[in-house]
Amino acid sequence: MDRRHFISGLGAVGAGLAMPAWAQGKPIRIIVPFTAGGATDVTTRLIAEKAATTLGTTVIIENRPGGGGGIGVDLVAKAAPDGLTIGMAALAMHAINPWLFKKLPYDPIKDFAPITQMVRIPNVLVMNTDNAKRLNIKTLKDFVAYAKANPAKLSYASGGNGSGGHLSGEMFKAKAGFFAVHIPYNGGAPSQLAMLSGTVDYTLDNLATSGANIRSGKVLPLAVTSAKRSALMPDVPAMAETYPGFEIDTWWGLIAPAGTPKEVVSRLNRAFVAALESPDIKTRFANMMAEPAPSTPEQFAELIRSEYTRYESVVKASGAKVD
Repeated sequence: MDRRHFISGLGAVGAGLAMPAWAQGKPIRIIVPFTAGGATDVTTRLIAEKAATTLGTTVIIENRPGGGGGIGVDLVAKAAPDGLTIGMAALAMHAINPWLFKKLPYDPIKDFAPITQMVRIPNVLVMNTDNAKRLNIKTLKDFVAYAKANPAKLSYASGGNGSGGHLSGEMFKAKAGFFAVHIPYNGGAPSQLAMLSGTVDYTLDNLATSGANIRSGKVLPLAVTSAKRSALMPDVPAMAETYPGFEIDTWWGLIAPAGTPKEVVSRLNRAFVAALESPDIKTRFANMMAEPAPSTPEQFAELIRSEYTRYESVVKASGAKVD
């Protein structure tokens, strides 16, 4: 069932940023390819609310999860290139899935017009705090020792096959030399709930998804997957400190269908970048342990191209497969 959320900014048009004639009075639809409640969804809703006021129109958030994010992204690729349907680009759909799936219904480079990057953030290895205490796990070293001594007893959740959490999990298993069962869910929020309820033992999702539970003490952070420690959690070691070369960051941003006029992309870019740069959005993102990363369309296009190229070898080295 579609999950939709309407954000209205009618009558509040910012100077120089009114929607052009092609969109006057028409809503903009943002397709989020994951379930409601996850970090991608929440951050999109926050900036959509701000941008709707600036653009002077209504913004509809539509959740279309499934296929490792591919179902929602394919809808964007096949939408009319008029700026009225845009969506999310993310590491999974544009850099990992092309090397993980034998065939995709969309081309991650040719079928889209990038608008702006939104966020770049490390993944983090977390366990349910009570479960960690029960297993006497306090550090990454403790975790790996337990996993090796108890093969196949641990399981981990991800936001779906091909997600950054899935690839991080397979890379971790390969680097550390243990086996755990991968259980995919349709988004970060359901995977977190599975870990909190004890259905699975751990996750390696992005820091924003785990942030609230880390702050509340419900989950124990053991390592981040960035090359260096995160400024948001300087006391938590980087995975690369134990396993040199281990690096995977999650990012996401906004895209339009290929062929969308440059002036339309430019209007959308200015509105959403202004939202990302606003002090209240920075504060609300920080509370989620997420940092805004606004960009030009050209900069975001280059990020997507470079990550697409880089992850061919990363996916093959990890041994990750669609299971």
